[in-house]
Amino acid sequence: MRWGRILVGAALVAAPFVANAQRPATRFEITAVTDSTLSFRTASAGWIKTGRAGIAVDPRRRDQLVARFEVVAVADGIATALITGQTTDVSIDHVATVVEPETPWYRRKSFWVGLLLGGALGGAAGSAAR
Repeated sequence: MRWGRILVGAALVAAPFVANAQRPATRFEITAVTDSTLSFRTASAGWIKTGRAGIAVDPRRRDQLVARFEVVAVADGIATALITGQTTDVSIDHVATVVEPETPWYRRKSFWVGLLLGGALGGAAGSAAR
């Protein structure tokens, strides 16, 4: 009983909790701007899809918010986004930032390590109790 509580406590302390504000955003160079859209190269970011939201920031002003946008099309490595709100005019001097989506739980290494380690510890505790 005592070891079970210790293991649960250790697992809770060791579990990696990440708040949304701590998730890093990937930065993309804005290549073109019109009145209501902006375009940026997606490089090797295959996770940029239609409907993904992001923000444009001014790197010269400590990443001050310039605009919010939603991706409306992705073709040939270029994403086109509709500007949904802005604080100032967007230019190619600004940077588009998009937060990468979370990896599903079943694709995370920590899940599989925890499953195997938990199974091994459970099996060892069960056989020791006999």
